[in-house]
Amino acid sequence: MQQNGIQNSGWTMPAEWVTHAATWMVWPHNKALWESGWRVTLPQVQEDFARVANAIARFEPVKLVVDPSAVASAKALCGPNIELIELAVNDSWCRDSGPSFVCHPQQGLAGVSWRFNSWGGKSAHDLDESLARRALNHLGLECFGTALSNEGGAIHVDGEGTLITTESVLLNPNRNPGVTKAEIEEIFTRLLGVKKTIWLPGDPDYVTGDMTDGHVDGVCAFARPGVLLVDATHDQQSVYAEVARENRRALELATDAQGRKFELIELYEATDAVDTEAEVFCASYTNFYIANGAVIMPAYGIDADKVAAEVLAQAFPGREVVPVRINHLAHGGGGVHCITQQQPAWPVRG
Repeated sequence: MQQNGIQNSGWTMPAEWVTHAATWMVWPHNKALWESGWRVTLPQVQEDFARVANAIARFEPVKLVVDPSAVASAKALCGPNIELIELAVNDSWCRDSGPSFVCHPQQGLAGVSWRFNSWGGKSAHDLDESLARRALNHLGLECFGTALSNEGGAIHVDGEGTLITTESVLLNPNRNPGVTKAEIEEIFTRLLGVKKTIWLPGDPDYVTGDMTDGHVDGVCAFARPGVLLVDATHDQQSVYAEVARENRRALELATDAQGRKFELIELYEATDAVDTEAEVFCASYTNFYIANGAVIMPAYGIDADKVAAEVLAQAFPGREVVPVRINHLAHGGGGVHCITQQQPAWPVRG
């Protein structure tokens, strides 16, 4: 697999919990996309996005990419302390189309632009495929390209050399046909400073209908090195139950880059919130986002929200857990983590 990325060593992707300079998001504007079969209206989705952006803005700066056609709605719903950056876009999943930021002890901050093909060509991406590069240009940062088709939601790192991903995404023929695990691991080592890649099955039979084909940020999330919040379901008869069990089994057998076995903390899905008539619905509480001093948690207005908040509060002592209602956003198949992308502060700290 021919690459045109970083040629030198020393670049690493920090963990999500290091201090951020900002959070990046993209404002939803594509009415046809959101209202074509997801049982929501664009204004409803925009209200959810605004709630997330305004919640994060309490703790750190938010840089909101806005298609020129949608500036008015963003200004109306987002607080004055949120920076609006006008760039043409197709969609609104910044975790996937935005840059993955990397740091170097001497050279500072830069970013990786993965080859974004809209989760295997599932929607238009002629604008979003260049969003990472344009965002980095806006910041005046170097952009490292790669031929690897990947999305930010497909990887989690612990900042100590461990990366977790899923086979159902990165080995999918709709992303990287013919590419081997070894080739992908070499790219992660070179671009992100990864020492060990852990492969989970993901959603190999696509039983959930998840448009991403099984992103890891719907499966688990680091609380700190060696400790993972793991998605679980009370509905053991559901099609997802076996998917969750297989992913957990893989984590139980794994060790991280430092040789540690993982401590696994179950975080049960918001099953009661699921719209059973919806094409997709993200009910995963593991799709939270770590901001400066806070954990922004997906919430649905159900009793399970309180339970999830208590689990997260125990996992993140010293951080405020902030539940944010995302019932309409969830109809697009994503949650809080899917629409956010952290920009680490430089020098890296925290």
